[in-house]
Amino acid sequence: MALSAGRLRHRVRIERPEYTQNPSTGEMVKTWVLVPGCESVPAAIEPLSVREFMAAQQMQSEVSARIVIRRRPGIDATMRLVHRGQIYNIHGVLPDPESGLEYFTLPCSQGVNEG
Repeated sequence: MALSAGRLRHRVRIERPEYTQNPSTGEMVKTWVLVPGCESVPAAIEPLSVREFMAAQQMQSEVSARIVIRRRPGIDATMRLVHRGQIYNIHGVLPDPESGLEYFTLPCSQGVNEG
């Protein structure tokens, strides 16, 4: 199944954590920085259906949405997506089932990351 451009009607920003050491306390402080070239990535944001949400709750999962983006190197579950100020934490990176080369499906939970 090909991924049509019309399906990717949302724009997300992809961020990764970056750790710096506080010079006064020595504590490692996490901040979120933009992944280069990922300030406006076309995406499809799909909330889980009631059935999928209930199944996810039974498995103690926090996943509340699926976000689909075209495949790009370096995307992993330590990153997060931001859409209109809403933060989506990535729980996994699933390649498309046919070739594995066209798009990623990212199971996500909504929430706030510290830092």
